[in-house]
Amino acid sequence: MKFFLDTANIDEIKACASFGFLDGVTTNPSLMAREGIANQRNRILEICSITDGPVSAEVLATDTEGMIEEAQSLFEIAGNVAVKIPLTMPGLAATRALADSGKAVNLTLVFSPLQALLAAKAGAAFVSPFVGRLDDVGEDGMQLVEDIVSIYTNYAFETEVIVASIRSPQHVLRAALAGVDICTVPFKVIEQLAQHPLTDKGLAAFLEDHRKASAKSTPPSQH
Repeated sequence: MKFFLDTANIDEIKACASFGFLDGVTTNPSLMAREGIANQRNRILEICSITDGPVSAEVLATDTEGMIEEAQSLFEIAGNVAVKIPLTMPGLAATRALADSGKAVNLTLVFSPLQALLAAKAGAAFVSPFVGRLDDVGEDGMQLVEDIVSIYTNYAFETEVIVASIRSPQHVLRAALAGVDICTVPFKVIEQLAQHPLTDKGLAAFLEDHRKASAKSTPPSQH
């Protein structure tokens, strides 16, 4: 399973890259706004200089022609840009046109297995089911992911599943068990994946035992 970082924060991206498992980055207008970025082009270029993996940049147009035009502009930023397009009928039409020209499209804001089926049929390189937002309204977001994986397996679709809107390590665990291709994860959840209270307890015990052993082996000072 590949790990993408869901952020527009450069420090977080550099930190994750230093761990050795940054496979790509996803951004959106909300993440850009959180960083106080009005024009996303320079930030996308900077992110693309840190990772060779796909970097998703989202279009703002809502009509097919506008999406295609905006997507072409985003693709010019760097060779590893993938364009995020919302799963609407105009978005599906734009995806088909861009996919036919060899461009990577990430169809986003996916909330049903049938939307994901249409994404694959339209030639999307990636599909992004938003699990946390489904959980927020009382549904099981990860069940959606498992259904998508089953459908894609049935028909050998090449579209990669990106589990998005991840809120907790449990989302990542269930995604891995379901065999998804990618999780795009906030940095705070990445940190949580590495933490366990027994690890902290065990480390503290090792250090304390070492301190005690060192104290016993140190000869008393001569006065």
